[in-house]
Amino acid sequence: MTCTRLTALSFDANDPSDLARFWAAALSWEPLDGTETVGLTPTDGTPFLLLFNPVPEPKQGKSRIHLDLVSETPDHQAEMVARLTTLGASRADIGQGEVPWTVMADPEGNEFCVVVRGEFLATTGLLGGIVFEPAGPTVGRFWSEATGWPVVYDQDGELAVRHPSGQGPFLTFGPPDSEEKRSKNRLHLDIAPPLHGDQAAEVERLIALGARRIDIGQGDVPWVVMADPEGNEFCVLTPW
Repeated sequence: MTCTRLTALSFDANDPSDLARFWAAALSWEPLDGTETVGLTPTDGTPFLLLFNPVPEPKQGKSRIHLDLVSETPDHQAEMVARLTTLGASRADIGQGEVPWTVMADPEGNEFCVVVRGEFLATTGLLGGIVFEPAGPTVGRFWSEATGWPVVYDQDGELAVRHPSGQGPFLTFGPPDSEEKRSKNRLHLDIAPPLHGDQAAEVERLIALGARRIDIGQGDVPWVVMADPEGNEFCVLTPW
């Protein structure tokens, strides 16, 4: 089992500080101290940070990665939607039709869903999941191997993994789709080897699992930019 850790979910943002303030209020997470990086520290046992990286380009198209926030009842769902709206979110129509969840967008247009807790999300906190959609089971199995998070659901073309502790949100994948990925994701995962690990060896391990190195114009940086088997970008950081 790899010791590589999922360290962060990173957002591209035109205004990182403003977007971080929204998500801090939405999740009741704390600002990341002691660093120039704009980020949030979890207060609910989630085993990774949220980071916000400055980019000049606006969001284009529907996100392939989004968050699911969990309400307790339909009435609570309505209350959450109203509260998130006052914080700067808005309802979003992505062609979802009549569904039991509410699709919203944060202040920079990143879609997320407010769902009502069911059996699958029975043990999560407010942040129920990071959802890769569309995505096939192959990419879910890749991320299981990449992070060491075991597969906890695999049915009808959809797959989910979760931290070995059984705490925190799920990473969920699916349903699959033939839709072609057309642009860089606004959200991506960051992983890192442990403190005395080997970044180069980790990159080679991930390539063997089906990832590849990519160039998104990052220049000379200490992290390695890669893409998973379905083209979703991610970064391999230096050991920490």
